Amino acid sequence: MNGDSADKGSGAAVPDVIVVGGGVSGLTTAMVLADRGHRVRVWSAAPAADTTSAVAGALWWPYRIEPLDRVGDWSLATLRWYEELAAHPRETGVRLVEGVHRGERLAALGPWAGQVNDVVETAEGLRCRLPLIDMPVHLEWLEGRVRAAGGTVERRTVTSFDEAAAEAATVVNCTGLGARELVPDPGMRPVRGQLVLVENPGIEEWFTEADPASSETTYFFPQPGRLVLGGTAGADDWRTAPDPRTAQEIVARCARFRPEIARARVIGHRVGLRPARDAGVRIESESLPGGGRLVHNYGHGGAGVTVALGCAEAAARLVG
Repeated sequence: MNGDSADKGSGAAVPDVIVVGGGVSGLTTAMVLADRGHRVRVWSAAPAADTTSAVAGALWWPYRIEPLDRVGDWSLATLRWYEELAAHPRETGVRLVEGVHRGERLAALGPWAGQVNDVVETAEGLRCRLPLIDMPVHLEWLEGRVRAAGGTVERRTVTSFDEAAAEAATVVNCTGLGARELVPDPGMRPVRGQLVLVENPGIEEWFTEADPASSETTYFFPQPGRLVLGGTAGADDWRTAPDPRTAQEIVARCARFRPEIARARVIGHRVGLRPARDAGVRIESESLPGGGRLVHNYGHGGAGVTVALGCAEAAARLVG
């Protein structure tokens, strides 16, 4: 265990819950618990801006996530929350933006799709108005919500859940890909996503096209100050450095749909390792040696943003 918190206060209350992991799942779970009256501390090895969550595009849409029988409820609960947050986009980072899922059909989706507002099936695909989240802003807002509810966010590297159990009766595991070693859970595997950031040439709508026969996806998301281009979905690929050839291919694919993207100035590259789990999302509780409780909330794959609140509420119910 190393690293000290910049947020520790000498008069801080002893926590009854420690959430391990400071990405969107960990911070949203901590927010829900703190709002319900728990004394919460978040332990995160990295600042929120350096987590996988900060790399996300991030459009609300159930994508590469199981179990299918639970994903719909988690996603819809999160959707309704984002629709409320979109009333204050500068603070929360959430906006409602129109766009097209090219090639998608309602009949191919789960029952949840019938409860999404403003979806129109066209010859091209599904035209929708969905939450688009500026993740660096949203993660900062979530940290603020945790602190405002009396919680703390600390920089701590955890090598065993016993470290947290020594300081709190309940530990919540939101470690994402880190659960592979911490739990340990060998069913956790990375799905590598590479993005290219360019100056926005005036594009106001998002666009996606998924190729089910390959690991390539094509999408562009207009975020404040940038246009996010993607992407890839390389399973078991641990590389975190951007690949120049892949970046060129991403730009070229996006430019087939909006030619002006080919001339846009590149301002950055991002790589994130989506925390996929063979058995799907894990939300369950187990006992720890010494009488403590460990609640798991991990394995969200490429849809952690989409199910953040729904999964946080499910985990909070297990905390009690």
